[in-house]
Amino acid sequence: MRIVTVRTRSATRSSRCGHAAGPVSKRTSRLRLREVKMFGRKRLVATAVMSAAVVIGPAAHAEAEPRPPLSQPGAPEPRPRGAGDVWAVPEVLVEDEPVGVAHRGASGAAPENTLAAFRAAARMGADMVEVDVQETKDHALVLLHDSTLARTTDVEDVFPERKPWKVSDFTLAEVKRLDAGSWFGKRYAGERVPTLTEAMREMRGSGLGMLVELKDPAKYPGVERRVAEALRADAYWTSPDPRRLVVQSFDWASVRRFDAIMPGASTALIGRPKASALRGHAAYADQVNPDHRDLTAAYVDKVHAAGMDVLTWTVNDAKGMRKALGLGVDGVITDRPDVWREVMAAAGSGAAA
Repeated sequence: MRIVTVRTRSATRSSRCGHAAGPVSKRTSRLRLREVKMFGRKRLVATAVMSAAVVIGPAAHAEAEPRPPLSQPGAPEPRPRGAGDVWAVPEVLVEDEPVGVAHRGASGAAPENTLAAFRAAARMGADMVEVDVQETKDHALVLLHDSTLARTTDVEDVFPERKPWKVSDFTLAEVKRLDAGSWFGKRYAGERVPTLTEAMREMRGSGLGMLVELKDPAKYPGVERRVAEALRADAYWTSPDPRRLVVQSFDWASVRRFDAIMPGASTALIGRPKASALRGHAAYADQVNPDHRDLTAAYVDKVHAAGMDVLTWTVNDAKGMRKALGLGVDGVITDRPDVWREVMAAAGSGAAA
């Protein structure tokens, strides 16, 4: 069994040679009693019980010389379970396939950021759904990409005098009066703008993970705390498993604030940080999620070397998805989870999609 003990986020961890190996990434330092999850790459699964330390990864001191079984003469005496003890079971190395994230739900097939789009994503075989969080006048968390209601609802008809129809100028009760489906197609007439809590309930029931984007957080002071409170209200969403929940933003300072409030959650930076800054960002982020047009295999490798994953956006055609996979990404964000599933099925069979 190979283990390494990590004491704090700013601590160092043992390398294979038993020496310090540099700063510990957020992923490693906060693992607790969970699996080590890494999208699309080999991951080490360790089940541990601990009081003041964390178990994860390889360390040479555990490989140097086998310890005799406790039943043999000369075996070390069992240690009492006290503060600071670390206990682990044998590790298993498994392979995860990259994840398919439905962008605002299956937004190529249903109105974006609605329960209908989330249900379509589940039917199409998505692993996760990306949602955008805005805030109403009364601080309700609602799912809308834009900071105004005009593009994806009938707000201009219902409240013609309220131009420019900013989300933050309406109460939740007013937003719930709006039709968020007819703009996409008559079959979706009457679809409502969901709250974050409603989406959490829907996706929990369907087994989908959730990639939550904090939209324009500077417009909503304190939104990080309110999102964390909503997530904590359901223990299902407090898991550090990044296939269940990731919180991301273009505003990296907001991501840092959210991590300070809810350090057990996985977090992501949208964009492409400089390669020289990646290890610093890894102290509070688990992913870097850039535009697919900004990606190279070398950059993906550098993100991985810093201890983070890469999800790229927004890729809607099979050729682009195959290219992204070839660059080594850990997942693709797409309006077309059905196309993603076909690409993955073809990759598994050795055929070309």
